Formats: sequence, structure tokens, C-alpha cells
Amino acid sequence: MKVPLTVRDHIDRALVVYPDRVAFVDEPDQPAPSMGEVTFSRLGELSDVTGAGLDALGVPMGGRVAMVSHNAGRLLTCFWGVSGNGRIFVPVNFRLSLDEVSYIVDHCGADVLLVDPELADTLDPIRCRHKFVLGAESDEALFRFGEAPQPWEPDEDETAVINYTSGTTARPKGVQQTHRSLWLNAAMFGWQASVSDRDTYLHTLPMFHCNGWGMPYALVGMGAEQVVLRKVDGAEILRRVDAHGITLMCGAPAVAAAILDAASQWHGPIPGAGRTRIVVAGAPPPTRTIERIETELGWEFIHIYGLTETAPLLTMNRRRAEWDDLSPAERARMLSRQGAPALGVRMQADASGEFLARCNHVLEGYWEQPEATAEAIVDGWFHTGDGGYVDDEDGYYMITDRKKDVIISGGENVSSIEVEDALFSHPAVAEVAVIGVPHEKWGETVKALVVLAPGSSATPEELIAHCRDRIAHYKCPTSVEMRDELARTATGKLQKFKLRAPYWESMTKAVN
Repeated sequence: MKVPLTVRDHIDRALVVYPDRVAFVDEPDQPAPSMGEVTFSRLGELSDVTGAGLDALGVPMGGRVAMVSHNAGRLLTCFWGVSGNGRIFVPVNFRLSLDEVSYIVDHCGADVLLVDPELADTLDPIRCRHKFVLGAESDEALFRFGEAPQPWEPDEDETAVINYTSGTTARPKGVQQTHRSLWLNAAMFGWQASVSDRDTYLHTLPMFHCNGWGMPYALVGMGAEQVVLRKVDGAEILRRVDAHGITLMCGAPAVAAAILDAASQWHGPIPGAGRTRIVVAGAPPPTRTIERIETELGWEFIHIYGLTETAPLLTMNRRRAEWDDLSPAERARMLSRQGAPALGVRMQADASGEFLARCNHVLEGYWEQPEATAEAIVDGWFHTGDGGYVDDEDGYYMITDRKKDVIISGGENVSSIEVEDALFSHPAVAEVAVIGVPHEKWGETVKALVVLAPGSSATPEELIAHCRDRIAHYKCPTSVEMRDELARTATGKLQKFKLRAPYWESMTKAVN
């Protein structure tokens, strides 16, 4: 017997086992009316009436519903209201510029665009067949109470979400994840992170980012309560941990750093000590950060590695019984590695040192980009673009370099080519190379090496401002260095690894 695996399974189980339990607590401080405490029974109802609303709008099965929003209960609801009713959900990075969001809406062919009230004015020029501001306007359009949604014949191989990611190209690529891949990622992630109905989860990770890394599916399936946090703030995270009894959260190293900074000013016992675990990914965190999480916060540190293209879980590194007698510093060193492949994941390094992976939650493909898909998946193996080595002692993977031209700053991918395109649009710029350099807070930050055209002039500040008018601010250079020339090969090709080398020479690896 084969029963299709779909995201409906998670909410269906919760409705049977935990109907009266609180599914999530919405952010109280937001421009749209807060949804407050929402039970699993209510979440199931909202999912159904959203399906009915999409029917009424004439959105076909397989139609795309895009949403640009900070973390919010309405965004969380759409993981089931949209995908659980046969449509494709497209959560979009709220930090992107007007041009970038417009491209994504057009590229995915969205039938519906839902916009956070805080972003409504900025994104007003974008046109879509149906466009609503989140809150009373979207509720009236989508929540058709008393109406049953059109029946949907589940197919685990249908695309459930499209997540747009910055990569090696100037334009983002739409990662298609099927119901099956989301289901299996949630199962493996939830199992290996020990998710249970005794957990209370805090959304410190943006929900748009790889569907909150897929954790919401596992949490709903196991009946765990979720607490929505709209914007990351270290002190507020500690307050929520204290107020809600938080046991689990996910985030980039910058989030962990913000919590540690706030903890140094906290009066009284640190909330969550001996109870809370934090899952960190996006970039390898400093070993000292890992040690401080254990010693200063008293929290468990869990390290994972993956990509949007892998839904994301590829490897996990979690404290083992064999490491209990190690010193905190030595244990932190062991945990700084990306970890061992998760259950069902196969990995290997090719001749160049690039990590390759195959598993049940590798992307179906890049939306309407078959050439990019063929380049990423070769002979049944997904090329991660990350390189390093495998520890001979225990088979744990360690990332030391990036083969692709991607910078990861604060957990967000930045395409160096996209930043270079923005700089090249300035008339004074003749040549440019964008590289990632180490940064204590963000892991890596964007640096531009610029050669000006003869007779032209421009200051670093002007060039940074030029970029900020064109691309998301987090992608813009934090520094610009003027050069007389950029060293090239005999064929005229830039060798960025040589340009990066002086900034990384004091580091043991070329990622931070």
C-alpha cells in the first residue's frame, strides 16, 4: 500500500489528537490585527476556509499564492491553507527590493499576492491578478467561513512551495519542493531534533526562509505550540523564552550572537537554562559562540547544514553521550563541524572537494529554469557548491570553502554577481569584483573591489548608496575598496579566490 505524503497529514493528525491545544500564539505587536492564540481546531478551520477563498477567487489547482511578510500567524496558516488545498505557496523574503519582489511575482506567475501592511506602500507598484494587504483586507478575501473547499486529490509529487534563493546568478531561482520532500524533511528534522508535544517553539527564524527550514510542519504534526516573533531582538527573545517556556528555536549565528549579547545584560537566571535547545545553520558559527551557548546560557546547541534546495536538512551535529566528559571548549570544537548525514541522506565529496548530496528532499527543480536544474543535479547528485573534508575518525563533514560565488551574511545568501550588476550600473565603475570577507557579527560581509573608469570619480559612500537604491540592503557592500586594477588570468578571468585570500589568511578556513 502506498499512501501519498502531503502537508495535510500534519494538520490532520493535530486535529485528531490535539484539537483544543494552542497551535500558535501570534505576534501581539504588528501592523495587522493579531490573531492571538489559535488552537489546532481553529488552524484547521482557517486552512479550510482559505481553500474556499482561493476557490472563490478562481485560483486553479497548482496556482501560485505569493506572500511578502514578516513572521505572522497569517503566513504560518498559509503553509496549510494554500499548499494543503492544492495550490503552491510562495513565501517571499520581505527584505528584498521592489524590483526583486516584482521579478519573483512575475516569474512564478502568481495569481494572488499578499503583502505585509508595513510593506504595502513600498510594494504598491507591483501588479497581480489579486492583491491584498494582510489583515482585514486579506481575511475578507480569503476566509470564506461556512464554505467547504473544493476537493483536492493529494499527489505527493506535486509542488507544494516555491522558495526563491539567491545563488550564483543575478536573479533569484525558484526552488520547487514537493509535498513528499517537505514531509520527509520534516520527519527527519523533527526526529533528530527530538520534537515532541512537550515542545514550545519560538520563530526566531524568518518563516519565508526555506519555510522556516521546514520545522513548522514537524511541529504541527507533533502537536507542539509555536510562538510567532515578528522581528529578531536578543532581549525580546529572552523575554519570550521566559514568558512562554520556550524549549526550541532555529536561527543563524547572528541570532545566537544577539541572544548572547542580551544575556550579558540580563538580570537574574537566564531563561531556558537546562531546557532550551537552539538549532543553528546558515554559516559555521565561531567555536567560542558554541561554547558560550552551553556555558553562559545553559542551552543545548545543535548544528545543522543544508540549503534551500535540500529543504534543508543534509547533516546534523548534536551533543553525543561520548562527548559528555569533554571540556566545554573541546565539545564546542566537535560541534563546530557541520555533522553527519541525516537519516536517508547520502553525501560524498568529488575530486575538487565539493560536497554532493542525494536524498528524498532534494529540490524537484528550479521553476522554469531547466538549464539551472541540469547544472545543479548531475547524474543523480545535487552539487551543493560547498567544499571541505570528511573527518576520518567519525565521518563528520566540515565545510572549509565555497565553490560557488555566494556570500552568506547573517544567514542570508548573497549573489556576488547580483551585487556586481548593481555596481556596474553606476557610470563611474569600469571593473568590479565582489567578495565575502570575515565579520564578527554577520559571519561574512560584502566587500566590493572597484576600478573606476578613466576620468570618473565616485566615493565608496556613493557606490554603496547606489546599490541600496537597487537591491536589498542586506546584499549591499559594507565596504568599497578602490583599486587601480584587478588581477586577471591570461584569458581575462578574475580569480576571486586570490582576491579573497588576503582577508582570510589569518583564518583556518575560507568561510566564517
